[in-house]
Amino acid sequence: MTPICLFLLFLSWTAIPAGAIDDEIPIEELDTSQTIARANDGIETLLVHGDIVPSTQRNADPCVKTGCKWFKRGGIVRVPVAISSAYTRAERNIIIKGLVTFHRSTCIRFVWRRRQRQYLHFFSGTGCWSYLGRQRTGQPVSLKKNGCLYTDTVQHEVLHALGFHHEQVRSDRDDYVNILSENILPGMARNFEKQPTNNLGTPYDFDSVMQYSKYAFSSNGEPTITSKDDPELEFGRVTEMSKNDIARVNALYECS
Repeated sequence: MTPICLFLLFLSWTAIPAGAIDDEIPIEELDTSQTIARANDGIETLLVHGDIVPSTQRNADPCVKTGCKWFKRGGIVRVPVAISSAYTRAERNIIIKGLVTFHRSTCIRFVWRRRQRQYLHFFSGTGCWSYLGRQRTGQPVSLKKNGCLYTDTVQHEVLHALGFHHEQVRSDRDDYVNILSENILPGMARNFEKQPTNNLGTPYDFDSVMQYSKYAFSSNGEPTITSKDDPELEFGRVTEMSKNDIARVNALYECS
């Protein structure tokens, strides 16, 4: 039995059971921003910041308060999930493995949905996208087959659903990066609009799974985002959550 299966078995009283997952499936992973940009090519007009669905239930809630947080009880944040039966078992396993990474280092626990009104529904939609924070009813998380099924992409969209924005739009980003608007694709400048984020005392993190690459939404192959300290710095190529990503989850949800 794999270590992940053992971990799930240990948490079986609250979390997704061990029987829901198979052994490791080798997958070629691209960097997160490239994966999402490719999968969402052609549907950007329906999204903000590249992969976030505008909420019809609240007005651009930046998640600086508790309104978008999932509920916590007994020191554990249980987030109900449902995964579309349209996925193959191997595809479901990729999503489950991405969810389990949160179990290892945070107080977030993903549990199978029963009758809960608020839950995440993973399905193969038009691309990779999510809502920002908990919504008032069940909310879809699109992970397109043959395009979005990678650990880092699952983590990225789940972090949105937990209430986190992209790194390059955080409230203090101007202290760390330059946004080169002259290189941004026409109509895509809105994806770089700064947000009133709660940064939870964590530093700007170029290694965050929420950080897009320096060439995101480029119209000419030139950088759209550069580091102020090192303009030659390459970033946005990580394949999993960073220590700061985990620290932010633990800070927002007050995990002990």
